[in-house]
Amino acid sequence: MAFRYRPSVLEQLARHGVAPGEDTPPDLVRDFVNSLYVIEIRLLKDRMKAGIIPMADYSRTVAELRARYPILSLPLRFWTEG
Repeated sequence: MAFRYRPSVLEQLARHGVAPGEDTPPDLVRDFVNSLYVIEIRLLKDRMKAGIIPMADYSRTVAELRARYPILSLPLRFWTEG
């Protein structure tokens, strides 16, 4: 099955180094991008535990990270056209 990703979605995915082909299911792509996000969250938590990021700044830092992944809040049905 061929998937026609919306240009805006492809732009968001490219920011994370992801370029799905027409045969790549959106749920697989979303899982991959979510895994990238989880890795970054864990790294932030590790940095906070190590004292690199002050605890008072942690929630702001997490919010900034989340803002770099707006594609994750877009329902999958809006990732493709047709």
